[in-house]
Amino acid sequence: MIPRLLSKNEGDADNQVFSELFDDFYTQLLRIACRICDSSEVAEELCQETFLRYYERRKRLPQGIEARYWLIRVVKNLALSHEKRIRRERKAYLDIASKPMRESLNQGEIATLSDESRKYVQEALLKVPYKLRVPLILKAYAEYPYSIIAQILHISENNVKIRIFRARQHLSKYLKKEDLYVP
Repeated sequence: MIPRLLSKNEGDADNQVFSELFDDFYTQLLRIACRICDSSEVAEELCQETFLRYYERRKRLPQGIEARYWLIRVVKNLALSHEKRIRRERKAYLDIASKPMRESLNQGEIATLSDESRKYVQEALLKVPYKLRVPLILKAYAEYPYSIIAQILHISENNVKIRIFRARQHLSKYLKKEDLYVP
């Protein structure tokens, strides 16, 4: 974990500040990364990379609550870069493969249907344009208020509301009610 990187030589106060920052924001960053890339393992790696980058640059970066915005921006960018790479790899694979494989649905098991519905929603969310998807994820999954999202993305609060509205429109266009199982 990141706190093990701290050494006694760098000062207890500096270590304490970083440790508190890690404790305060790790869970939030993990949720954001999880929603963007839909993999807890990848999300953990991205969060660790984010804190490592912060630790390496901590003398030049904001401290305390102001550091939250920097951390969110970095984890968001890392997760989106990861997703772009995965999308390019998937596209290359689909171009090579003559017939994409389809998963067979097991109509009898509720757990399978729920899982597939979740995956379907996640895939639809990934189809929403980047500029619209990020505010929606920050609002719906990270539960940030519009004002915080505006600060994170460096846009106005009204622009955040517009982007979330448009993202929901895109999402509803990609989702069909008959394709989803809601218990």
